[in-house]
Formats: sequence, C-alpha cells, structure tokens
Amino acid sequence: MRLVPALSALAAASLSVLAGAREPDVKLPDIGSSAASLATPQELREYGAGMLQEMRAYDLVVDDPLLADYINALGYRLVASSDHPDPNFTFFIVRDDQINAFAAPGGYVATNAGLITAMDTEDELAGVLAHEISHVEQQHILRAFEDQKKMSIPIMLGMLGVMIASAHRTDDAAAAAMMTGTSLIQQRQINFTRGDEAEADRVGIQTLARAGFDPMAMAGAFQALQKVMRVNGIDIPEFLLDHPLDTRRIADAKARAEQLGCPKTAHLRSAPASDAGGGLDLTLPPRRPDADGGAVDEASALAASAATSVTVAGRGEGNALPRVTVSTCAPRGKGAQAYFELMRERVRVQIAKSPTAIRSYYANNLRDDPAFDSVANRYGYALALIASRDAAAAIEQLRPLIARQGDSPVLRLALADAQDQAGRRDDALATFAQLHRDFPGNRAITLAYSDALVAHADAKSARLALDLLRPLVERNAGDPGLQRSFARANELAGDKVRASEAYAEAAWLSGHAEDALNQLKALSKQADLSYYQRSRIDARIAELTPAVLALRKRSSPSEPGSLTATSLSCCRVRAGSINNP
Repeated sequence: MRLVPALSALAAASLSVLAGAREPDVKLPDIGSSAASLATPQELREYGAGMLQEMRAYDLVVDDPLLADYINALGYRLVASSDHPDPNFTFFIVRDDQINAFAAPGGYVATNAGLITAMDTEDELAGVLAHEISHVEQQHILRAFEDQKKMSIPIMLGMLGVMIASAHRTDDAAAAAMMTGTSLIQQRQINFTRGDEAEADRVGIQTLARAGFDPMAMAGAFQALQKVMRVNGIDIPEFLLDHPLDTRRIADAKARAEQLGCPKTAHLRSAPASDAGGGLDLTLPPRRPDADGGAVDEASALAASAATSVTVAGRGEGNALPRVTVSTCAPRGKGAQAYFELMRERVRVQIAKSPTAIRSYYANNLRDDPAFDSVANRYGYALALIASRDAAAAIEQLRPLIARQGDSPVLRLALADAQDQAGRRDDALATFAQLHRDFPGNRAITLAYSDALVAHADAKSARLALDLLRPLVERNAGDPGLQRSFARANELAGDKVRASEAYAEAAWLSGHAEDALNQLKALSKQADLSYYQRSRIDARIAELTPAVLALRKRSSPSEPGSLTATSLSCCRVRAGSINNP
C-alpha cells in the first residue's frame, strides 16, 4: 500500500519535468533519422498557423504591414542562404518588451519586440534570426520529442524498479530513487539544450556569412544581451534563460566567424547612421498565399539592401528557394543599417505602454542628449506624436527629414498618416497617391492609402479603395488587417456578402475560429445569395469545419509526451506575454 502514493508522486514529478522542460537538446539530424516521421510537414504547418492565430487572439502579434514585410524580408534573405532554402517559413514580431525569440513547429519564427529594440545593428538581429532558423532546419523540436519518448520511459522504469525493491524498507531509498530519476531526466534535457544551442550557433553563423551579414554579429548580439544583464543587475533577459550563455559560447562564436575569413574587427557596434535612405526594397514582388491561408513571400529572400550586391542562382529542385550567394563579410553600407534603425524605432513606438510615455521618452532625450538627435529618433518622435494625437507637431518633425531624404518611402508614409490625422485630407490623399505610383503593390502603402479612402465613408472612395485592395488581398490572404479593410470597403461600396465573407476571414486569422465559422453559417442561410456566392461560402465552410474541430481537439489538455505538449514547450502563450518555459 505504501507503494501507491510513492508511484503517484513519481508520476507527478516526471510529468512536471516533461511538461516544464526548457528546449530539450537534440543531436545533429542524420541520414535515416526517424524524427521526421513523428509529424508531417502539413501537420507542423497547421500547428504553427494555429499557434499564430491564438497569439493574435491575445493581441500578442505586431501586425504592422511595414514591420511584417521588413522582418520577413530579413528572414527570407537568411533562409535563401541556408543549407535548406525552404519557402515555408513565417516570421513575425511578438508584442512583448521582453528580450526573446523562438522557433515553433512549421517554420514559424518569432522575434520579441524587446529583442529588436535591444539590438544596435541589423547584423545582430540577423544573427538571432539565423540561430532560430537553424533550430527549425535541424528539426530540433521533433528530435526533442523523439528523445523525450526514448529516454524518459527507461529512466522511469529504473526508478520504479528501485522503488519496488525498497518498498519494505524504512529508510529514504524510494524518495532517493525518485529524486535521482528526475535529476537524470533534467540533466539529459540540459545536455540536449547545450547541444541544440551549439549546433544552432554553428549553422547560423554559416548562414549569416552566406547571406552577406557580418558573422561576428552573432557574438555581438550575445554581448549586447550581456550588457543588458549588467545594466539591470540580476534581471536576466528571457532569451538567455532559454538560450544559456557563457563566455565560452561568445568565444566560440567569434572563433567560428574568424574561421570564415572575417577579421576580428569586422563587427563594430556603430553609432546610429544619419542616412535614412537605402534599406530593403519596398517594391518586393507579390506574396503568394500558402496552403493554410497564410502568406509566404518567396521574393523576400531576394530582397537586399541598396548597398549590397546579390547574385541569385537558378531555382532549386522542388519548391525550394533559389540560393543567394554573396561575398562573405561583404560591407553592407549605411543604407541597410539606417533602414533597420527606422524599423527599430517603429517597433519601440508600437509596443509603448502609453502614447504619453513614449512621447516623453523621445522629447526628453532629444532635449538632453545631442547624440540622440538622429533621423531614426526624429522619426520615432514623429510616430509618438501621431500616436498621442498631435499630428500637426508630427508634420513639423517629418518635413525637415523628408527635405534631407525625400526618396524615403518610410518617412513619406509617416507624413501621409500625419496629414490624414491632422484633417488635411487632400494633402494626405495626394501624398498617398504619389507613394502608390512610386511603389505600386506595396502592402503597407496600399493598405494605408485604402484606409484613408475608406475613412471618407462614401461609396465612390470605397470603390477606389477596392480597386487598390483586390490584387493585394489575392496575394496576402493571410493578413487579418487587410481582410478587415477589404470588408469595410465592400460594406461601404454596397457588397454586403463580400464584406461578411471578409469579416469572417479576419476573425479566423485573428484566432476567433468559432466566430468565423458561425458568421459563414449565418451568411449561408440568406435566401438572396447567388449561385456563385453560395458555392463560395459553402466551400469555405467545408474547409474551415475540420480545422475548427482540430483546433478544439488541440485546445483540450494533451497527454504528457504528445507532440502537442512537447511543441507547446517551445512557445507557451498566455495573455499579456509569451515566453519559452
């Protein structure tokens, strides 16, 4: 009888270890590995898409088109230069000021906003992304699940045997066996984590160099995080809790970069650049919808800064992206760094606790610190003014910047937003129209332009907005903000059915699956639907129904050791924050 509570305690302790484990470590994938048989690529993509939708339901995703296109272009530049240039990656920014990043099943790579604002250079950010891409390409999540299944059962059986043998003893042998077993499982996971990180560093540095970034930047990113630790005392960044860091790891990263032929002084944590030009091309080719309704920007892999020369090889076999070859340690110029600094300040404003607080941050620093007065920080200040409903002051901040960098679409887009908020609608529409002519098909510009038109709330403006949005929706079906704008434009233009379909699609993409399905079912009951409308709606209901059922099943408690339980360990979602456990 004494054995029953002991076994219960053993099971509880073991399951706690399995459920709460930080990234379990895995070995290099080898030929014939069985890890890939645990789940199909489609299952992984479905899980990753469901995770992203759930995060959107908690408002944990920064769904800003300009930032989304930037992080995807940067990520795909790295993917195209990796050993496995797979187009099925999705990069997104998490609305969290904690310094962290993670890779999830299906090629979903998340970067916390706090990590972006902590980086000094674009190369450092690219270093973190390359590390996370390596986790995906090395199948670390699947191999971790496989290793848990292999190792936890033998250890638990050994513990059980010792406990049975000591059932009639009066000493603490049973408790000692339980503690020893759980310690073995934990040590196994720690060892695996270290191996995971070392492998991701090694592969990531190679990818970084191939993509034309400074491979020394990975060590620079680690040093930046150490600097945060020194400033905050014992407040350790989330990234370092999930990615153990020591001086040897930094030294190894530097040594690997030097082996690639890069000089020790290649990576300099430079002061903010004053040039706001260049950066990633905003006229990237269109994004195509993928199988699960998201958007995969194949051409983003080919996006390069104006200062970097890129040669594209022929498209690979199957659906692989073409390899991008650049000279290792090639200087990338000021344009890419300046564009990164603009995006960094945009992120900072997006995640600010309040418009007043972020406005004071920029105003006080611009007043007190002459070195703070840069194009990027003035741009951030203008965005903060727009957020605090002082659009007239924002215009005054932006005009001198545009006079110096008149070809910057980022600055001009901010000016158009400020003009629109200030009530200068004609000026705003003229600025938007010129931007659209200069960068046709760009998602951020087209969406902002159409929203300004829809704000007029008249049928004529709505029809013009629809002309802008239709081709964009076809290419970016997985953008919830775009679907909402498309819905509103259809509503004002008089097409109530299309509007309802788009609202349902936005609900689905935003993590409200049941609402989306219910909206479509209610719409299908309307008697005045045309044959084509009814066919389209019924087809979407048939498509969403099994997906909703699968989401219901995934949302139920998972058995320890299942793929879902293990996958959740890489990205635990809760209201208000997201952390690797």
